[in-house]
Amino acid sequence: MKLLRVGTAGAERPALLDGDGTLRDLSGVVADIDGALLADAAALGRVRAAADAGELPALDADGLRIGPPVGRIGKVVCIGLNYHDHARETGAEPPAEPVVFLKAADTVVGPDDTVLVPRGSVKTDWEVELAVVIGRTARYLETDEDALAHIAGYAAAHDVSEREFQIERGGTWDKGKNCETFNPLGPWLVTADEVPDPQNLSLKLWVNGRLRQDGTTAEQIFPVAEVVRYVSRFMTLYPGDVINTGTPAGVAMGQPEPKPYLRSGDVVELEIEGLGRQRQELKEA
Repeated sequence: MKLLRVGTAGAERPALLDGDGTLRDLSGVVADIDGALLADAAALGRVRAAADAGELPALDADGLRIGPPVGRIGKVVCIGLNYHDHARETGAEPPAEPVVFLKAADTVVGPDDTVLVPRGSVKTDWEVELAVVIGRTARYLETDEDALAHIAGYAAAHDVSEREFQIERGGTWDKGKNCETFNPLGPWLVTADEVPDPQNLSLKLWVNGRLRQDGTTAEQIFPVAEVVRYVSRFMTLYPGDVINTGTPAGVAMGQPEPKPYLRSGDVVELEIEGLGRQRQELKEA
């Protein structure tokens, strides 16, 4: 299933994109697309049954905002330097263990919402990423199979980063990762049954129409299952939590001088195979 949330920011309602590309209203079946729903197999079954029976009313998608596909996210866990080609372009050694950092849940916005360039920024960068959405509480997972069984679905994410704040201003990476609007997510949450192999997905990103990133999840240093299993050893993952699993080569930081960092007026578009497409215009904060 392709689940999404539509409407004005803070007042989104649940919806489903059917196999014909028609947007369907889920508000008569479930209250929202959130961790409570993703952990409730019976409720998800009701959604699937209503969709299969053709019982869901169509929505007029014209002019309707698409919000983040998951509401009330508890935390966003991010994995840094998780692609062999990205490590090479930045001159970094592939890490021996996953690099883990957090983004605040309030950085998450809709896939086509405006992205704000922070005040004083000179190195705002793009990063297309595969996002994993957790469906069952995960603690100390032992096997990759168990890790995959705890995934509710997948989505496209844009891990926007300010490299000067992240790298040159001291302390942790958090300052360059948690600026307002720095995690567009969606358009859809695609349930895990529709993504049989998360290590075989193409990722692409364009800036002002120019292809900048063209990668595949096959290049991940730590595959999705290993990432979920690893993170569950250090923190409890709850239904609705999101893991951004890293970005392939092609970011601005990896380009020759002068590096083409993002500015107000730029347009970023990105897509992941089967998970939909995003488009953001950048403006000054």
